[in-house]
Amino acid sequence: MSWERPGDKKAPTLRLRLAMVLSGMLVLTAATAQVPEITIDPGNLPPEILERVIDAIDSIAEMADDVDGGEGLRLRRRARDVTVTTLNTEGYFSPVVNLDAAVDEIGRTWDITINPGPRTVVHDLDLGFDGAIGQPRFEQNRERLRQDWLLQEGKPFRNAEWESSKSTLVTQASATYFPIARLTQTAAEINADEAQGNLIVKLDSGPSVSLGEIRVKGLKRVPQSVIERYIRYERGQPYERRRMVDWQQDLQASPFFTSVKVDIARDDILPKQEQEELPEATGALDPAVAEQAETLAREGYTGPEEVTLPIEVEVVESRPRRMSVSLGIDDEVGPRIETVYRQNIVAGFPVELETGLRLDPKRKLGYADIHLIPHENGYRDSFGVLAQDVDIEGVHTKRMAVGAIRRKTFPPAFGSRVEYEVRYGTQLARESTEIDRVESYNMNSLIGTADLTRRDVNDKFDPREGHVLGVGAGLGTELGGSNRFGRLTARGQYWWSPRTDYVLTTRLELGRVWTRNIDRVPDDFSFRTGGASTVRGYSYLGLGREVGGAIRGDLSMIVASLEGTKYFSDILGGALFIDTGNVSSSFGKGRWSTGVGGGIRVKTPAGPLQVDLAYGLRTKDIRLHFALGVAF
Repeated sequence: MSWERPGDKKAPTLRLRLAMVLSGMLVLTAATAQVPEITIDPGNLPPEILERVIDAIDSIAEMADDVDGGEGLRLRRRARDVTVTTLNTEGYFSPVVNLDAAVDEIGRTWDITINPGPRTVVHDLDLGFDGAIGQPRFEQNRERLRQDWLLQEGKPFRNAEWESSKSTLVTQASATYFPIARLTQTAAEINADEAQGNLIVKLDSGPSVSLGEIRVKGLKRVPQSVIERYIRYERGQPYERRRMVDWQQDLQASPFFTSVKVDIARDDILPKQEQEELPEATGALDPAVAEQAETLAREGYTGPEEVTLPIEVEVVESRPRRMSVSLGIDDEVGPRIETVYRQNIVAGFPVELETGLRLDPKRKLGYADIHLIPHENGYRDSFGVLAQDVDIEGVHTKRMAVGAIRRKTFPPAFGSRVEYEVRYGTQLARESTEIDRVESYNMNSLIGTADLTRRDVNDKFDPREGHVLGVGAGLGTELGGSNRFGRLTARGQYWWSPRTDYVLTTRLELGRVWTRNIDRVPDDFSFRTGGASTVRGYSYLGLGREVGGAIRGDLSMIVASLEGTKYFSDILGGALFIDTGNVSSSFGKGRWSTGVGGGIRVKTPAGPLQVDLAYGLRTKDIRLHFALGVAF
C-alpha cells in the first residue's frame, strides 16, 4: 500500500491516520526515487502516539534525498534515535526499535519495527508546599493546587504533561497572595524495569503579600491623582495578579498614557537576578539513565511569611492632542468617513475632550463630549452635545440633543470573576421626523435611563465560557405635549465550549414599551431590529412596524439566536447560526423573521471579527454582514 501527501510531490511520507493503525502495519511511500520507501510495524502503540512517531521520522526522511552512503547510514541512525526519543517523551522508557535498510527494484527502503514495551505510569506523587501557603488558612489553596495537578497517580508519565504540570502549579499559586511562588525541588524518578515513576515536587510560595502605598514613575503633566482614581483598593488588601492586569489595562485605555506597567515592588522581597530565574525546562528522559532522578533544586525564601508591598506604577504620558481620520465600509450603510479630535488636558484639568464627525450615505453625526476622570467612589461622568441626521428604512430623523451619563464598573470580588456595570443617563432632545409619504412632525423630549449588566465570562473580548445578563429601564415625556412613555429591556447571552476548538452561544433579547401614542415616542426609544448583531439575513433596522413605505419602531421586541463556531487555528474559525425575531404591538402578535447562514471568525485584539452570509427565510434574500467585537 502506497501513500503520498496530496499536492506535495517531494514529500517522502504521509501522516498516519487511524484507519492505517488498525491494520497493524503502515506503509509510507516516497514520491521520488531518492527518498526511501518507509514501512512501519507499530506494535501496540496507541494511534495518537504513533502519529507523533511518524511526524518525527518524516522530519529525518525528508533529508534523505541526494545523500551518499555514509550520510545515509547517519540518517538511519538519527531516524531510529528520534523514534526512541519520541517514545521516551510519551512514557516508553524501554522500547526496542529496529530499522532495516535495503534496496529493491523501486529504490531504497526503511523497514522500522517498534516494540514499545510497558508504558511508565505515575506510582507515587509527593507534592509539598513551603512558605506562607503552608499556613492552616490556606488549606483550600493547597487542595486546589493538588487537584489541578495533571500527572496524578496512575496516569501515564508524559514529558509534556510533566512540564505543563510544573508550569501550571507556579502560575496558579502566584495568582493570589503569593506573587513570588516558585519551585524549589522537582524530581522524576523513573524505574524503567517496573514501568513506574515517582514524582517529587516542592513549591515555595514565599510570603503572603498585602498591598501598600502607590509609587508612580513617569508623570510630567498628568497629576498623580489620576492614577489614584483608576487604581482603587484598600490598604492591606491581598495581592491578586488579575487586579494588577485590570488596573494596567484601565490606565492603558485611558487617554492619558501610551504605556503603563503596574506591579508590586518585587525588589523589596526578592533580588532582581532571582526574579528573572525560571524553573529549568527538562527534555525527554534518557533511557540510559532512566533509573536516576531528574532534579531541580534551589534555595527557598527565608524572609517573613507576611509582607506589605507598595504598588509600583510606571507610565509614559500620551500626547496632549490627537486627531485621526478613518475610512471604512459598513454592511449596513455602505462607505463611511470619520474624524475624531481628542485632548486629554483641558485648561489644566485632567479631563478628556472628544469631538468628532461621522458621515455615511444614511447617517450624518457630529458630537462633542467631556469625559471626567473616575470619582473616588469609582463613578465616571461624561456630558456632551450631539447633532445627527438619519434616514433609514423610510424614516428620516433630525435630532439635536444634550445629555449626561454616569457609569461605574464594580470589579470582581477577590477570587471571583463576576463583574457588574451600572449606567445612568439623561437626555434632552429636539427631534424632527419625516415618514415617507405619510407625515412629518417635531417633538421635544426628556428621557432618563438606567442599565445594569452582570458579566461572568472567561474573557471579555473572546468569551468561550460563561454568561452576560443585562436589564434596562427608561422613562420619558414629551415636552409641551401629553404623551408619556416607559420602557423595560432584558438581554442575556451564554457561551459554552464542549471542546477547546468549539464554542456554542445562545442569545435572547426582550423589550417592551408602554405609551398612549407610539407615534409620539422618540425613534430610538421604540423597537426596530435586523442586521449584523440582531437578526441576520435582514436589512439594518428593517424589522418593525410598517407605516406606508417606512419601517417604524413598535412596542415589543423578541430576538433569539443560536450559533456554533469551530476554530481551525488560534485565530481563524467558521460558524453556523440561526437568528429569529419579532417586532410588534405585543409579544403575541406580528410575524417572526428568521435568518440562517454561516460565516468566518477572526480573532483580533479588539475582539472577534465576524463576516457572515445569511439567508432571510421571510424575504428570501441573501445578505452579507460583518461586525467587530462582542455585542454586550
